[in-house]
Amino acid sequence: MTSRASDAPFLWNVAGLLGEFAGAERTYRLDAATIDLGEGLQLAEPVVGRVRLMRTNRGILAMAELRTALAEACSRCLREIAFPVEVQLEEEYLPSIDLGTGHPLAADDEPDVLRLTDHHELDLETPVREAIQLAEPIAPLCRPDCPGLCIVCGGRLDEGLHDHPVDDIDPRLEALRGFKVVGD
Repeated sequence: MTSRASDAPFLWNVAGLLGEFAGAERTYRLDAATIDLGEGLQLAEPVVGRVRLMRTNRGILAMAELRTALAEACSRCLREIAFPVEVQLEEEYLPSIDLGTGHPLAADDEPDVLRLTDHHELDLETPVREAIQLAEPIAPLCRPDCPGLCIVCGGRLDEGLHDHPVDDIDPRLEALRGFKVVGD
């Protein structure tokens, strides 16, 4: 198992692997990779995990098991949190250039398949970015029982007292003051 340089953590030259028999593989460890996730989404921790590249009869199968954390805000109390994310990828890449002749290969018959670069490099950055973006929670919580914010003062309900004086209310709604929810 080998580590990757931090300058291009999701890019591997696979020319040697393309020259081997189907089933040959390489395994790489990611120790502290970073990635730009786009506007409004940031990593709280670097990406770590492992990537296996396996030669197939058509190209390279990339399998990745990665972990990181996203910098989020609790949807109830607005505390900053690091939301843990685990992603698994399995993508097949086909060559764009013939390894022996250097001639371009036809890509028209499979336009949606991922391709290796003209230098026989496998770039996992886009699939990793998309997998992490899809793992972003809709409403992250700092903890499952987070009580949220006080509707009167805006303070966190789990910090300090929130015994506020009863304000005058519209006389038409006065009857609701004594409303109590009876058990299910």
